Amino acid sequence: MQPREQPWHRGAASGLLLLLLLLLLAVAVVPSDAKRDIPIGAIFHGDNYEAEIAFRYAVERVNMHEKHFELVPLVKYVSAEDSFKTERKVCELAAEGVTAIFGPSSILTAGIVGSVCKTLEIPHIVTHWDPEPLGGTDPALQAMSINLYPEADVLSRALADLIVDYSWKSFTIIYDTDEGLMRLKDILQIHGPNDAPITVRQIDDDPDYRPLLKDIQSSGESHIILEIRPERIVELLRQAKEVKMLEEYQSYIITSLDAHTMDFEELRYSRSNITALRLMDTKSFDIKNAVHDWEQGEARMKRLFRVSPEHVQTESALYNDAVKIYATAIRELDATEEITPSRLSCGSKNLRQWPFGLRIVNYMKVKTEHGITGPIIFDDYGRRTHFHLDIIELSKEEGFKKIATWDPTHGVNYTRSQGEVYSQIVESLQNKTFIVASRIGAPFLMHKEKKEGEFLEGNNRFEGYSLELIDGISKILGFQYRMELVPDGKYGSYNKVTKKWDGLVKHLLDRVRERGTVKRRTAVALTTVSLLASLQKADLAVCDLTITYERRTAVDFTMPFMTLGISILYATPVQQPKDLFSFLSPLSLDVWIYMATAYLGVSVLLFVLSRMAPADWENPHPCKQDNDEVENIWDMLNALWLTMGSIMGQGCDILPKAVSTRLVAGMWWFFALIMLSSYTANLAAFLTMERMDATIESAEDLAKQSKIKYGAVVGGSTMSFFQTSNFSTYQRMWAAMESARPSVFTKSNDEGRDRVIKGKRLYAFLMESTSLEYMTERYCELTQIGGLLDSKGYGIAMPVNSPYRTAISGAVLKMQEEGKLHQLKTRWWKEMHGGGRCDGKASAASSDSAAELGIGNVGGVFVVLAIGCSCAFIIGILEFLWNVRKVAVEERITPWDALKAELKFALNISVTSKPVHNTLSESTASGKSSLRSKSESRRESEVAGRANNVRTGASLMNLDKLGLGFGSKN
Repeated sequence: MQPREQPWHRGAASGLLLLLLLLLLAVAVVPSDAKRDIPIGAIFHGDNYEAEIAFRYAVERVNMHEKHFELVPLVKYVSAEDSFKTERKVCELAAEGVTAIFGPSSILTAGIVGSVCKTLEIPHIVTHWDPEPLGGTDPALQAMSINLYPEADVLSRALADLIVDYSWKSFTIIYDTDEGLMRLKDILQIHGPNDAPITVRQIDDDPDYRPLLKDIQSSGESHIILEIRPERIVELLRQAKEVKMLEEYQSYIITSLDAHTMDFEELRYSRSNITALRLMDTKSFDIKNAVHDWEQGEARMKRLFRVSPEHVQTESALYNDAVKIYATAIRELDATEEITPSRLSCGSKNLRQWPFGLRIVNYMKVKTEHGITGPIIFDDYGRRTHFHLDIIELSKEEGFKKIATWDPTHGVNYTRSQGEVYSQIVESLQNKTFIVASRIGAPFLMHKEKKEGEFLEGNNRFEGYSLELIDGISKILGFQYRMELVPDGKYGSYNKVTKKWDGLVKHLLDRVRERGTVKRRTAVALTTVSLLASLQKADLAVCDLTITYERRTAVDFTMPFMTLGISILYATPVQQPKDLFSFLSPLSLDVWIYMATAYLGVSVLLFVLSRMAPADWENPHPCKQDNDEVENIWDMLNALWLTMGSIMGQGCDILPKAVSTRLVAGMWWFFALIMLSSYTANLAAFLTMERMDATIESAEDLAKQSKIKYGAVVGGSTMSFFQTSNFSTYQRMWAAMESARPSVFTKSNDEGRDRVIKGKRLYAFLMESTSLEYMTERYCELTQIGGLLDSKGYGIAMPVNSPYRTAISGAVLKMQEEGKLHQLKTRWWKEMHGGGRCDGKASAASSDSAAELGIGNVGGVFVVLAIGCSCAFIIGILEFLWNVRKVAVEERITPWDALKAELKFALNISVTSKPVHNTLSESTASGKSSLRSKSESRRESEVAGRANNVRTGASLMNLDKLGLGFGSKN
């Protein structure tokens, strides 16, 4: 008998059959192209809630678009300091077959995860700052690591480029962890040994940062770099505002890439500049789409999550991009070979590695992607070496505003226009009152003369070029100003011994220090101390302050409002008394003596040769060919007359005829031609040129001599120019000035001017050409010597990195283009306070010396003419009296009658002919006839004697022809 089948057996069999049918049905229903699960792991710390949300919904968005696989997120949580639990969680994920592990964000735990992933060849993707690649710099040790956070060295270079672009010469670094200081290594390396010192201050866990901020304030530092955790940034700046460290001359750079996530609402209206860096463009479509996914996904899970694109954390954005780039690698590699997960064990003796891990990592390293955080490019170590940063600045209207970008190729590139910058600065200047420091020095700033009963206060106490310049700038930009004098009256020079500045530069640098002293007071004493401190601070410095390299290292300058150079102030040359006989000056005394000797010698030689030469003996009556008498006209007087006429260029009425005498005359004429031409040419130069005493004409002339001393204003740019010059001439001049005793340096230009005037041309003053021009317009006894020794400019000084430099420079340029600067200079140099006084004298002196000769130049010629005429007149009188005496003797009349007769005839100007003998009167006719007969008989005897002499001479000549001359030999 067969056993009876139990009812429960039948029920079990039917259940198994039903289960089998359901399984077969499920297999038949599932399509052949179903998605494969690809698990990925993530390890988060407890405070990474936003990052976890970004990771989960990035995976969800990838799965929405993928057709062949589905990413399955497996999330583990560990403590940032628990390395043992971290290792265990990694092994759990490996055992579950994850194809990649994301995170964690701690350097300590990430190192443990990276080590396990390297062993099992599982891709390890991190999103935090790391000073070096995970596993070191050996590619084999970190072959499985990918880090989406900007590479440490490149990020440090970005901060260094920003510091250089901002022209920060000195700054203070505030940090809270050693890792933070490591992030700034490039900033510390750009600082040279000769640069201003960098201060590094660390803050502890004490929430009161005021003591530290007050110490920084008292040091005078206005540039601060904050390398602290994001949650401490706002509190530190809020306390800085309490101690007045958020003023217009303070600037802050926040190095954290999450600074934009903080609430800066209460700091938006501070006057300081707060700059930060951001890795993502918060206005891009990708980040807005990601934030929308996060909010909608949490809403489906009945959880409230709100975040704006402007406040997304950098780590969250990096997780989003990490999932995206990993999914891209899986998709493209899976198209060539199916990627299958594998369950791996950390403690297995026969260690097995995932075969696809290395391929995926290598593909990600060469793949270029663009995500929420911009372009993503890795190097061979898996480091993100190419990325874009937004440089953002806190503004009043919209919080952090993008002003520039940075990338490793192009560096800092500003996105806002100069017009926007200028408008922003001008807007901040409205209704602001500047303290303008200056010094007394004409014509830039002078005390205004009070009228009777007038009371002057404020800016009305002063007048001058500087006042009108800053007044014109204030009208363009719309600010107010208050002029104050610098206490020591100096321009500003650096003392290398004390390492301190003086003058106007010190006044600008002391602004922050004095302000710090005020802010440490209690509220009761604040007002009194502020009044005292206001005398020792300034926003601007305006005067004849030269822009130099040394000053530029301490303060900022606007564009030059006046160009100039160093020149030499010297006393006007003393005009020598005019020489009455200046016409003798072209030839020296020796030449005049030699000429007189030559004149007498040639005359005597001509006289002697003419006596010896037969050709110069002539027939006195050419019409009588048989005349027995010859005569020689070349007596001593005629010889002197010929040479005199020749040297005077007038010639002579008688000329020699013999060869010898003509040769002498020709040589004399040649001599006279050369001497006369040389004299005439040199005389023109002597008569048209003022003869001055010895003078200097250039800096080289000063350097070559030691009689004339020279100096400059002590501590001024002119003194600095010679002190630092490498030119040999200027080095010699500096050595002479430095060693001169008594000192050749002065305290002001006015003192130098007075010293030149009183120095009687034994002192020259080196000064800037603008002040020199002002003095020479008013002191006619002063003049400028030579040209400019250099080229420089006057500028308006202000504290380093002043936000108003661009606007004020623009106003100066506008005044220059409109011609207002030229008008100001003309007004204060040539019109006000005696300007232009020497223009008329200078032009008149120039015209006179070039076009006219005074009586003082040619008066000696008139004297010679007068003396000559006087001598001639005296000789003429003597000749007249001698003739009267002769007539009286010959005519046998009284001298008185002869004088009257001759004088009467001489005064009768209508008579042009004169008889040989005068008929004195009718009553003396008989006497005259007797006298005439006696004269005729005497004359006949004289003629007979001359005939006898001629005959005797002829007889002697005939004897000579016959050879019977005296002294002849047989």
